[in-house]
Amino acid sequence: MKNILHITKGTLILLCKGSRAYYVWVGILLCLMGVGAIAYAHQLQHGLGVTAMRDQVSWGFYISNFTFLVGVAAAAVLLVIPAYVYHWKPIKEIAVLGELLAISAIAMCLMFVTVDLGRPERFWHLIPKIGILNWPQSLLAWDVLVLNLYLVLNAVIAGYILYSLYFKKEPNKSFVTPLILFSIPAAIAIHTVTAFLYSGLAARPFWNHAILAPRFLASAFCSGPALMILVFLLVRRYTKFRIKDEAIHKVAELVAYAIFINLFLFGAEIFTEYYAGTVHLASLKYLLQGLHGHSALVPWIWTAILFNILGFFIFLIPELRRNHFMLVVGCLLIFFGVYIEKGMGLVIPGFVPDVLHEIYEYAPTGIELLVSLGIWATGLFIFTMLLRVAIPILNGDFHVAEDGVGSHIGDSLFIIQPDQEESTEKT
Repeated sequence: MKNILHITKGTLILLCKGSRAYYVWVGILLCLMGVGAIAYAHQLQHGLGVTAMRDQVSWGFYISNFTFLVGVAAAAVLLVIPAYVYHWKPIKEIAVLGELLAISAIAMCLMFVTVDLGRPERFWHLIPKIGILNWPQSLLAWDVLVLNLYLVLNAVIAGYILYSLYFKKEPNKSFVTPLILFSIPAAIAIHTVTAFLYSGLAARPFWNHAILAPRFLASAFCSGPALMILVFLLVRRYTKFRIKDEAIHKVAELVAYAIFINLFLFGAEIFTEYYAGTVHLASLKYLLQGLHGHSALVPWIWTAILFNILGFFIFLIPELRRNHFMLVVGCLLIFFGVYIEKGMGLVIPGFVPDVLHEIYEYAPTGIELLVSLGIWATGLFIFTMLLRVAIPILNGDFHVAEDGVGSHIGDSLFIIQPDQEESTEKT
């Protein structure tokens, strides 16, 4: 208990003190979180009628974001495998950052599911013994279990490693290694179960493909690592934490393989549907070229395809992906390309046309956009707070005092300027 009080007190000091840029960033996130909370309060008061979801399209922007973020969370496995299975030091030094990103992404996933519920106060129906979880029959029950299990796994692993480093101890491998190894199939499971939620719906031919689960994993290993690379570059630029080029380049190389597989699987699905030319082609035709004069998603999906192709060529050519400016461009292209393709480009066409062949063109309302913006801000706030504590511990700037009483906090945890290491701002 005494040790926990030491680290808690030091953590609160770290979170409350920082540079001007830190205060501005946190202030912006808090304002956006407040706007999202107000929008959600309006939705709670008036019901899901304030959204654009209807009987024809019952999953919308919220579930689109949920699906995408599950992939971001699962992508942490791309750091875990080379770090803890192959013990590659450059990535092992930053693997904790990937686990912290997974925690933030899963937290956002759970929030998106919550706001998508018309009566969120009835969540108690999912609690075993009190309600009826309906496990193992229900795929939704499986999704609830694997998401929460993966959240707890990453929280325990990252928390234990940071706790050990704070007290200048080596993590107990007999405790943490089995958890790390178990997190690998757990990462695959969370996105596979999510894919099965879609592909198991026989009445929705747009999703009813065995190829959907591999597509989900391939796209996850594009968007998640792309976001991680952006985070690594920002951390290296604005903090004292050193991330080796070899680690960034290796993650970029893995993204190149993953985006190729994602594009190939998407192309294979397009060929199969168009070559067969059955009535099941309607949803894909609505997505790619419009159907009966309805084409709201066409410019979005072609933008996503263009982004993914351009991003693929940037990551494919070693000289381009080793150039940090082009690397940032490639990461942004892939992140937003997969976000569109795997979000609105996946969820909405599954409902259009509906089973009665009606076409309802869905577009998120302002309330949906504001609530989603608030959730993204909350996730970024959680990630910022986690990094604020983790980076000084990994640097050795934040640790237990030499006499074992209280915490030692270094004088310069954050380097504010990017070019000259002599200019530092004390926190």
